[in-house]
Amino acid sequence: FSKDTFHYFSHFKDQTTNLFIKKTTEDGYGEGENDGKIQEDCLQKFSSRDYIMEPAIFNTLKTYFQAGGSPEHVIQLLSENYSAVAQTVNLLAEWLIQMGVEPAQVQERVENHLKSLLIKHFDPQKADSIFTVEGEIYWIADASLQFCVFVCVKLISDAGYQGEITSVSTACQQLEVFSRVLRTSLATLLDGGEENLEKNLPEFAKMVCHGEHTYLFAQAMMSILAQEDQGGSAVRRIGQEVQKSAHERGHDASQITLALGTAAAYPRACQALGAMLSKGALNPADITVLFKMFSSMDPPPVELIRVPAFLDLFMQSLFKPGSKINQDHKHKYIHILAYAASVVETWKKNKRVNINKDELKSTSKAIETVHNLCCNENKGATELVAELGTLYQCIRFPVVAMGVLKWVDWTVSEPRYFQLQTDHTPVHLALLDEICTCHQLLHPQVLQLLIKLFETEHSQLDVMEQLELKKTLLDRMVHLLSRGYVLPVVGYIRKCLEKLNTDISLIRYFVTEVLDVIAPPYTSDFVQLFLPILENDSIAGTIRTEGEHDPVAEFIGK
Repeated sequence: FSKDTFHYFSHFKDQTTNLFIKKTTEDGYGEGENDGKIQEDCLQKFSSRDYIMEPAIFNTLKTYFQAGGSPEHVIQLLSENYSAVAQTVNLLAEWLIQMGVEPAQVQERVENHLKSLLIKHFDPQKADSIFTVEGEIYWIADASLQFCVFVCVKLISDAGYQGEITSVSTACQQLEVFSRVLRTSLATLLDGGEENLEKNLPEFAKMVCHGEHTYLFAQAMMSILAQEDQGGSAVRRIGQEVQKSAHERGHDASQITLALGTAAAYPRACQALGAMLSKGALNPADITVLFKMFSSMDPPPVELIRVPAFLDLFMQSLFKPGSKINQDHKHKYIHILAYAASVVETWKKNKRVNINKDELKSTSKAIETVHNLCCNENKGATELVAELGTLYQCIRFPVVAMGVLKWVDWTVSEPRYFQLQTDHTPVHLALLDEICTCHQLLHPQVLQLLIKLFETEHSQLDVMEQLELKKTLLDRMVHLLSRGYVLPVVGYIRKCLEKLNTDISLIRYFVTEVLDVIAPPYTSDFVQLFLPILENDSIAGTIRTEGEHDPVAEFIGK
């Protein structure tokens, strides 16, 4: 809404008079058979409500004056039919701000109300007449609302505001617009760090996965950018995340993935990989083909088998409880996974000059050892405790740590798992602590698992057993915090407190444990998250002590 609405009236008489003078100095104006009809049509428009706010006002004025219309009549009609809705809204908004309401809150309230009015009074036929270009109409379906926005999106993009349309799938209909949006979105993902990536990646993946053409174009561009020395690995990671998202949406993008990689030069490997990725399962025949190729003196590039969806299939085959693998082929599965996880290649000018396989044998041994422990259904909790030393040694290998994390997730997610446990800290949860200690990159996945377990309703346990289990899970979160994953852990507890969906005694327990393990100096980000939890009356009032040692006062004082 323009705050200069009344400016139209302050200079309106001068403007109309000038136009009228110009009209009278030009031959032919005001002297036609249709002048009366033109004036009548224009006067009808001037009589409509708030016509002075219409973009076509000056064109209509020019047409009216050229047909011999009177300026005084125009001013009278426009004034009488001016409701000043926009200016009234501005005035009310200014009053609210002067009364102490935050400007952002006022703006949000006005925009939300305007949005509801647009949805309520939306007329698709009128929209078609505005946004039809060369007989073609482009539609977007959002919340059962069809809206023709192709032209708008194009104009927004041309004006340089493509960052504002990253969530509009209609932008995918035109390559020029889509390429701009893709460039802006990629820049945003790369500049904002891990937290920004987690926040914006779903919408980015949704846009890229809009259709085969957008997916192919985006992945082709990211494949080229991934080869750059600076930022290439980050772009490759984004491409892999989008590929994973496409798989989760039920799209088989395996052929595009293989075509953009190095698989085209190895048709047998490409065929074997494509078959397994399409079916979502490994099979001995295709694994044997890959095993022979990656056991040869001149194997294909290791990048060929470093496809996230492909590696996930190995996690299910080698670490999922109850999974069955033909014993005659098991060593082939293990070799390929170990090869993908441990082999390092050196390339110069698109030629491989060295293959480092120093860790291949030890990685294969660790995978085999843990596979035998995880998939042995006869191993109980007592036997696993006896093997903890071995498990801890093997967990030092990143690929094994990921496998153990998946194994723990599958195991503890069984409905009756915690019902059968007698230990305060089940051995599977203890393994999570070791994973956190050894592998910083797995911290997000560990927290995600802990949150899932914490929010699960374990109805098979009584109330006290549920509280004790949740305290055990909070202990794991505190350990995760102590290993450097601070803000996400505290941020989750902060949300639990704000949502009021968690027993306050559990949050109090978490705060007490955290105060025991932290020490100054503290970052401002940590203080902003943790201090409101600590200052909550339900928390601080019971933690404070009357003695010399008051942890709450000490933290606030620091």
